[in-house]
Amino acid sequence: MRNPPNETRSKPLDQAPYRKCILTGESLPQEQLMRLAMGPDGQIAPDVRAKAPGRGAWIGVDRAALEMAQAKGQLKGALARAFKTGQFDVPENIAEMLESALERSTLDRLGLEARGGTLLTGSEKIETAARQGDLTMLLHAADAGRDGCAKLDQAWRVGSDREGENIRGLILPVDRQGLSVALGRQNVVHIGITDKRAAGRISHSLNRWLHFIGSDKVDDDAEKKVA
Repeated sequence: MRNPPNETRSKPLDQAPYRKCILTGESLPQEQLMRLAMGPDGQIAPDVRAKAPGRGAWIGVDRAALEMAQAKGQLKGALARAFKTGQFDVPENIAEMLESALERSTLDRLGLEARGGTLLTGSEKIETAARQGDLTMLLHAADAGRDGCAKLDQAWRVGSDREGENIRGLILPVDRQGLSVALGRQNVVHIGITDKRAAGRISHSLNRWLHFIGSDKVDDDAEKKVA
């Protein structure tokens, strides 16, 4: 049977392949780590989708830890052990490159979900879905107005029978212009997701991006959001 459109198969984290972070030595599910690939020319580059050919090494640290490891020479040493060679080049801005790649991966995922019809934009549509209990995930642009966010957050709590709890949408580290470009729509300030599988796919990309930049994580069940 063919997969439905815009749906990817993935194993639960407890069944996913484990990889070892070359900097901490900790073994984690592959989906929680990020791959660095070595090209034919010996250049090290981010491979956040883990699809680049050739040899790769996995890291699970945030940007601050990566930059510190690079400054102390620990990153190069760890890569040399992983690749069993010292014939490679690590760009000075590898942390910046990785952050940009993670951001692009997340925005691309949002764009795919928008084209697949699994997310809502527009405050009125999102509020209606929230009050009907149909909302699974709520996201706000970095420059979204406080009042607009609070209104949708409250509608979500009411619709999900969680009034009094600290449940609210996640403020993304990207503004409305960036979201609008990613989704191919005008003035995207808020995003609501009603499909649980879509929320899970978005959560996976968001978790890695937000962890790397040192921000909050999306809950694993994709049904709750922490501030």
